[in-house]
Amino acid sequence: MSQNPKSGPAQALQRARLYTFVDTAYLKGRSAASVAAQLAEGGSDLIQLRAKGVDLPTVTHVAQEVQKALEGSGVVLVLNDHAGLAAELGIEACHLGQEDFFDEGHRKVGDVFPAGVQPLLGLSSHAPEQAVRAIEAGASYLGVGPVYTTGTKPGRPAVTLEYVRWCAAHVTIPWFAIGGIHKGNLDAVMDAGARRICVVSAILQAPNVAKACQELKARLISRPLETN
Repeated sequence: MSQNPKSGPAQALQRARLYTFVDTAYLKGRSAASVAAQLAEGGSDLIQLRAKGVDLPTVTHVAQEVQKALEGSGVVLVLNDHAGLAAELGIEACHLGQEDFFDEGHRKVGDVFPAGVQPLLGLSSHAPEQAVRAIEAGASYLGVGPVYTTGTKPGRPAVTLEYVRWCAAHVTIPWFAIGGIHKGNLDAVMDAGARRICVVSAILQAPNVAKACQELKARLISRPLETN
């Protein structure tokens, strides 16, 4: 991979609306590769592999399986937490939490990758000052949430729609509202200014993963992307 992010993934990020997950905690006997294929079929633009509490050799194996499943799909694969592994495997993007980036002493995106290799890097944010700090560090995109309380982030208080409104007014890089979002509250999230969302459980626990993606994507693209 070249020193700068590939034009393909960077351009795909600018167009992205629906960001979904292959979360090993929600596989329930399904293979990560099959879930990734269903998410791609449903219109996901980015798919994050999240494997909390899983040893690195297993994460590596699963990541390679998901990479293979997404070949030629145009979907950007994001690896959660493991920046070095993302660079090693040529995965297009990595996502880190605030504590995994700033609390580890990093100040710029380039700090977390080997010299000459720089996938896209997304950073979580839970408040305006965190968004500003992440943007100044060179984040490719922001995660904004949790908008609503969610089991995927136990103990994390909801940022509410107020933070979504703030991001709509102030953030110019791509940002994705995340946390407890589903069909029943998506309009409220979009009314607050979000045009991109991340969804975990509402899709992974749906009877038909691809259909759940399609329904959310259709709602998202009914509103113009505008500049954020």
